[in-house]
Amino acid sequence: MPQAYTLGRFFALMAMLFVAAQAGATPQPVEVDVIMVDYQFKPDHLTFQHNVYYRLHLENHGKETHEFTAPVFFATADIDNPGVLNPDHTEVLMQPGEKKDVFLTPHKPGTYDLRCADHDWYGMVGGITVK
Repeated sequence: MPQAYTLGRFFALMAMLFVAAQAGATPQPVEVDVIMVDYQFKPDHLTFQHNVYYRLHLENHGKETHEFTAPVFFATADIDNPGVLNPDHTEVLMQPGEKKDVFLTPHKPGTYDLRCADHDWYGMVGGITVK
């Protein structure tokens, strides 16, 4: 009988630890994909929900270096991996063929400008909405 009691306590403890671990676990991010080509973002408008965790997946399919420049948007979001941004935390620099992820949680509803800092003159612009 003592062995069964010990085994039962063991399983109860494991169940409590599992529930506690799940409660503190980071939620799975919602994925948003953006492809950069010469000279456009696909899609060129992104919509996020405030206080939702996202994985912004960027790919440069173009032949030139591009930037995903959104300084006000990045400033109003929590960025889990800020090292992927430039030192000013205003943009993500993307070499041809490169892929990068930004893990973020936007907080402030509003509309934000999106542009490629090197090619906005050529029409490589877009927008971001946080609802």
